[in-house]
Amino acid sequence: MVALYIRVSTDKQTTDNQEIRLVEYAKNKALEYHLYQETESTRKTRPVKQLMLEKARAGEYESIIVYKLDRFARSSMELILDITELTKKGIGFISLTDNLDFTTASGKLQFQILAAFAEFERELIRDRTIEGLRRTKDKGTKLGRPAGSKDSRPRRRSGYILKEARKRQGVDQQNGSFKPIEGYIDRD
Repeated sequence: MVALYIRVSTDKQTTDNQEIRLVEYAKNKALEYHLYQETESTRKTRPVKQLMLEKARAGEYESIIVYKLDRFARSSMELILDITELTKKGIGFISLTDNLDFTTASGKLQFQILAAFAEFERELIRDRTIEGLRRTKDKGTKLGRPAGSKDSRPRRRSGYILKEARKRQGVDQQNGSFKPIEGYIDRD
């Protein structure tokens, strides 16, 4: 069983082209498949993809097949992290139009090259950030959040204490123990 994943960014776009190619591929290879279609997504939320990944982690799929890499991930970091997790769990990943099949030896090599470039990019960004912070600090600029009204007076602890007490009370209630909230508040 494989998962076919289709995504468009807005509901004004169509998934028809992706679906036709992916279903055709699965049928030509005689693969059983489930189709996951994300019709509207944001950078942070892609519930259909998360559902598919949960099922893949649970062992329901041998492979995930996408039309193109950019339909699966919005950044190279997201792509590398997701594919690394999948391959470690023995789940294949295929991108049709990019002609990438990470289940083969050459596909694994291509993935390692992609991962190396992504790590190189991360290190360059890190080095530039550290250098920029150093240069700013050398100019005499104080780094960090500017001081505000909360820094001139002691902070209230009552909200924190009550919040933590409610958390502990909720855990106990799930385990069948019911006590009043006062029993969870430490009096120092």
